[in-house]
Formats: sequence, structure tokens, C-alpha cells
Amino acid sequence: MGVSCVYDYPVPDGRSGAQVVDVLQKQVETMGAYKTGNFHIDCETYQSVMLNSPKTLHILHNSEHPASCFAILDSGNTLVADTLFNGLMSNLKNYYQARKGAKIESKGQRYQLADFVLKIGSVSLAGSFKGILVEVEYSPSLVAMECWNLMKELLQSIVGNIAETPPQTLKPRMDETFTPTMAMLQYLEHFNNFRNKAAMSQPAR
Repeated sequence: MGVSCVYDYPVPDGRSGAQVVDVLQKQVETMGAYKTGNFHIDCETYQSVMLNSPKTLHILHNSEHPASCFAILDSGNTLVADTLFNGLMSNLKNYYQARKGAKIESKGQRYQLADFVLKIGSVSLAGSFKGILVEVEYSPSLVAMECWNLMKELLQSIVGNIAETPPQTLKPRMDETFTPTMAMLQYLEHFNNFRNKAAMSQPAR
């Protein structure tokens, strides 16, 4: 794995998510990218049952790392464990309970373009389409600062000016060695944004 940047690609009014994904796929294929399979990233969120100081725990899975799961607290602290951690959560139900209707995922087609891996994912929350995430990974590098200008050039040819600056969660870590957790933090930020938008669009009771 190299350095990854993840961006939310806006869906224009009057267009469906499937239509926009199809356009993006044809665009990267025109650039010379070829399909290398599918990818899937999901996030299940748990809330602590403590009433005084409730805490949130996010459990993420990435098909690129099938033997691992990523546990991220709302404080930003992270833990990478094997998939047995999923079973541990059922034993902690007296402390953490899964939020109903909060499971969110991004899945779609994976492409290779020279040293780049491109992923175009449709995001769904509780089975309902919410948006599109585009991930670009530059495999030869492990430090974002060293390859940002090269990544920016490709990103802008796909997603436009929204890639003018690095992703928010990556900015303070541009000179650090990139890890899979840094990619998961980017996905979690977008997932939380999609959830917040969905909550705001629901009619008041």
C-alpha cells in the first residue's frame, strides 16, 4: 500500500448516483486505467451505554486488508486488530451497543493506472444511496508530502478542484509514513459527514 487520498465526489442535481459512477468509470478507462476487481469498505458504529460520558467506537473493514479490522474512537485513538475483534464486540454489549441504522459502506470498482490504484465507490447508509467517494492511491511512495503534487495532478483530472488541497485528516500527517489507518480515518470522516447530512434531511418529529 502507498499513499491514499479520498474525496467526496458531488452528484449533480438531476443525475442518479449510478449515472455519475458510470461517467467516472468511463473517464478513468479513457485515461488508460483497467479494472482489477471490486473493493468494499464498511463502518459499524457503537455507542457506549455510559450516560455520564458516552463514547463512540467505529469499527471499519477494508477488502484491501481482509484479515484486519480498524477500531477508531471518537477521540481519534485507533487500534488495528484481526477480525476476531468483531466477535469481541458481541461480548461487550453491556458496554457498547451498535447504533441502529448506522452501518455505512462504500463499494465499487477498483482500477489500476500505472503506479496508481483508483477506486470509485457508491456510498450507502442502511441500504440507501448517499454519495460517491473516489480514492486515489500512489503505490511507490509512503510519504504524502513527497508525492502530493503528482497525486494532485491526477486527482484534479478526475474530481476537479475539490482536490486542490490534501484531505483534511491527512493534512497534519503529510510528512509521516502513511499507514492503512490513515486511509480509514479519511473514509470515517466522509462517512460521518454522510450520516450527518442524512440526519439533517430527516423531517422533525
